[in-house]
Amino acid sequence: MRPLLILGTTVLSATLASTAFAQSPAPRPHNIVLFVADGLRSRMVDDSTAPTMAAIARDGVSLRNSHSLFPTFTTANASGMATGHMLGDTGDFSNTIYAGFPVPGANKSMTPFLENDAVLGDVDEHFAGNYLDEATILKLARDKGYSTASVGKVGPVLIFDPTERSGEQTIIVDDATGNANGIPLSADVSKRIQAASLPLNAPSRGANGMSGNMTTPGTHTANFVQQDYFASVTTRVVLPLFKERDKPFVLVFWSRDPDGSQHNQGDSLNVLVPGINGPTSLAAIRNADDDLARIRSALNELGLLDSTDIVVTADHGFSTIGKESQTSATVKMKFADTPPGRLPVGFVALDLSRALNMPLIDPDDGYKTIGDGQHTKSGNGLIGGDADRPRVAVAANGGSDLIYLPDGDKALAKKVVDFLLSQDYVSGLFVDSALGKFPGTLSLDDVALQGNAITPHPAIAVNFRSFDTVCGEPVRCTVEIADTGLQQGQGMHGSFSRADTWNFMAMQGPDFKSHFVDPAPTSNADLGRTIARLLQLDVADKGRLIGRELSETLPNGTVPDVSSRVVTSEPAPNGLVTVLNMQTVGETRYFDAAGFPGRTVGLSVTALPSATQ
Repeated sequence: MRPLLILGTTVLSATLASTAFAQSPAPRPHNIVLFVADGLRSRMVDDSTAPTMAAIARDGVSLRNSHSLFPTFTTANASGMATGHMLGDTGDFSNTIYAGFPVPGANKSMTPFLENDAVLGDVDEHFAGNYLDEATILKLARDKGYSTASVGKVGPVLIFDPTERSGEQTIIVDDATGNANGIPLSADVSKRIQAASLPLNAPSRGANGMSGNMTTPGTHTANFVQQDYFASVTTRVVLPLFKERDKPFVLVFWSRDPDGSQHNQGDSLNVLVPGINGPTSLAAIRNADDDLARIRSALNELGLLDSTDIVVTADHGFSTIGKESQTSATVKMKFADTPPGRLPVGFVALDLSRALNMPLIDPDDGYKTIGDGQHTKSGNGLIGGDADRPRVAVAANGGSDLIYLPDGDKALAKKVVDFLLSQDYVSGLFVDSALGKFPGTLSLDDVALQGNAITPHPAIAVNFRSFDTVCGEPVRCTVEIADTGLQQGQGMHGSFSRADTWNFMAMQGPDFKSHFVDPAPTSNADLGRTIARLLQLDVADKGRLIGRELSETLPNGTVPDVSSRVVTSEPAPNGLVTVLNMQTVGETRYFDAAGFPGRTVGLSVTALPSATQ
């Protein structure tokens, strides 16, 4: 019987050990700082332009094969970072969407610009309380008792916790702080801001917000004043408060620079060189880098640096604006605010209205009908039907536009596609698969724009042509046709060129490898998944278009297998083919570039038949 007693003792010991292990608490997660340098191109970071970011990439993890989500816009990519889902799930398809209802905070427009706290609240309310329909990392973190804050550019800051509008849980500080439409500050945070001799109202962008016009250059000043305020609140109020609380925290800092300065820069009015590579844009890159340096310094002074992971990303890349076309009817029209022979804002809506022989209504200007010599206020347009139920809705965004067909009319879809295939400013079309297949186009599903989203789904995503000014590295000097009120020579993004999809990404901290260059593709959606893992958050996904955990960046992690594909459409009657360059890791897709051969920077056509190259 003695062997049985020994065996019983062994089993009992193992059981006790197992129980003790199961009951022992998980290690305390490290803190997370997610720093977003809006509009920062990957190839623009080095020791002279952005030394802090360059050092993080060199000493920590450099995500050199990085990707913005297409369409390459701010709120869209914020939704990907915040939820770990791609846009077909989040429904944040671009900065401007067709909401399908008059949005009060957008002056009752049905095509709201989402970089606005009041608008986000209206859209949330209309779509079951959360238009993203997925939980965000800040909500999940605060639900677990962590400290949370989001500071910086209005719009994306709130998207990280859009349903918490009291200011009592997640600290929100953005452009609207202190204003009627902003998220309120808690009494404690207000008191601490005042004790730090800082105002309770966020300053405006001042001179940095001046975009100029067709005869007057835009700004020559980076966004110093506003971002100094955000950095001061972060380093003198938020981080010391989190230190006092002595529990894990998540801080999002969204730097408007270099994006805002690159958009509005006055270094290149009406000319393509230097475009977004002039002194104002370079100063904006350094401004963002300096803010990151201040945050790192504050973490160090508070004794938090060694216990904090710093993740740096950009929502998208950037390009110089081109406004030239040989096919658009609008270049032969006269507009008071557009140089002769150039594309006006809203050229897609104007062209489609003319081609379909349907009236054009401006949803952003009292729903007035657009007459000769006029264009819509912001480029958006409702075509045919009436204001409540248009036949076609155009959401103008910049380097790409979204077209909605509220009635799902397949015959009308064909007319729209046929017209767009005739325009030289188009480079690639993606159509809702429910409308059928159209030669020359790929589907929205091919680029992860069809999922579980609860906002209205676009019928067609229109990518615009891009080219480079031959500076030696195309992604540094890309020009894209842009549907915007800004001028040729200023800056924009949103296209499917590699210049716009190639964002800067790097990370450093106790949870990451050191001196590691990750060759695998990564995206902004991956950041949401990775942060959720590091914080041990309980994620319950509704949609299936999710990013992946970047396990290869963690100690002992291995680089995953990567495959590359070129997806091509059937040729259109005029020979045009939409081509998509993509990489995959398991089931996760990464989109490098897409469009018509010869019309998109960074697009590889080696897999195409020679006749279509």
